[in-house]
Amino acid sequence: MQQLQSIVGAGRVDHGEAMNADDLHDESLHRRDRRPLAVVRPRTTDEVSRVARFASANGLPVVARGSGTGLSGGATPVPGGLVVCFAQMNEVLHVDDRDHVAVVQPGVTLRELDEVLAPRGLRYPVYPGEMSASLGGNVNTNAGGMRAVRHGVTRHHVVGLELVLIDGTVVRTGGPVVKSSSGYDLTQLVVGSEGTLALVTEITLRLTPRLDHSATVLVPFATLDAVTNAVAPIVASGLDPSILEYLDVFAMASITSGAGLELGIARDVTERASAYLIIVLETRTREQLDADIEALGTLLDDVGALETFILPASAGPRLIEAREKLFWRSKEAGAKDIIDIVVPRSSVARFLTDATAMAQRHGVFIAGCGHVGDGNVHLSVIENDDVKRGAFLDELFAFGVEIGGAVSGEHGIGMDKQRYFLALSDPVSLELQRAIKDVFDPAGLLNPHRLLDVRPVD
Repeated sequence: MQQLQSIVGAGRVDHGEAMNADDLHDESLHRRDRRPLAVVRPRTTDEVSRVARFASANGLPVVARGSGTGLSGGATPVPGGLVVCFAQMNEVLHVDDRDHVAVVQPGVTLRELDEVLAPRGLRYPVYPGEMSASLGGNVNTNAGGMRAVRHGVTRHHVVGLELVLIDGTVVRTGGPVVKSSSGYDLTQLVVGSEGTLALVTEITLRLTPRLDHSATVLVPFATLDAVTNAVAPIVASGLDPSILEYLDVFAMASITSGAGLELGIARDVTERASAYLIIVLETRTREQLDADIEALGTLLDDVGALETFILPASAGPRLIEAREKLFWRSKEAGAKDIIDIVVPRSSVARFLTDATAMAQRHGVFIAGCGHVGDGNVHLSVIENDDVKRGAFLDELFAFGVEIGGAVSGEHGIGMDKQRYFLALSDPVSLELQRAIKDVFDPAGLLNPHRLLDVRPVD
């Protein structure tokens, strides 16, 4: 401990009973009680580098931790290892108003960055649903969110990184440029690698202008097929919604009751509705927004919407905020798994129909929502019997991959989905990924026992 304290300072190394329980898990529904040797809180890249050299020299596993908002067990400590907590590396280092880039440390949260950018008329447009999430964590999981249909996911906005390798070497990748065709793209290799390749100590982000005019549109449909069949015409219309989200009636009831929201929808409409679309339009001018709302209304009439509700300015943001907190409603309701399978947008209806049939066949209850604009389906699975739930998940993940999808669209693999990921991935692809891992981390010390690493924890 003295060597670690000499690197980062005595007050920034927690061990034994002094460790904060909140630093020893993320928000995975599968909690694993594992205590590391120590939790270390560096403040500079040099300190991270020296901690990495210490860990490498002593064969200590290293787990990177941001805000702990992940949902897949990616920040679970390793017994006898180190947790490198980046909470104190939380400075917005630079904002360039002309090039529209920001340089931030990994512990900066989405909320902190937004507070800096708002007065400049800029924003970082990736919102994965939790504003307390850190940028470092977003980079490691390639976080997405409801706005991905228009703005993409984290990797579309990360243009450069500063990294610390496990031997303490510091390397920079990319930079504040719009494009580059200069060698392998190491920046994008690290984005989504879940902390298994390097420790992220600085991030250069592409920003976008803030749009001053927006409207939230709530659209009930009689069937789930009608919801998903409406998506392609909306995307093809050129209206470019920033949010295109579906919720089944269970998810809608959960978020509105949990937030105390009364949306003023007539009872005869709610009784006929099986699912809803939430659509958010954003534009530069009020005139353009009004024209887009009118065009959207006409389109929705043509695709069989029961009604089209333009929510009041006060209700729209509250509905979006309530949707972003659906994980907590699902957790309170007893969900044992939160699934984030992604499938081709055109296959969402088929996937949901078959998922419902599978759930009935296995005797489990599911409730759903998702970023239907990009095919990312979220299902809450409520079933206490591990064997029954496991059999359902085996079939569900296999079907999702079979129709061209992937096990995780945005939450990452971590520990929770490792079994499904390894069983359903192309073996050649896995071998290539393991070869890359060996180059970056030959001793397997960075974030072990998750993603590709099946070594026993003990």
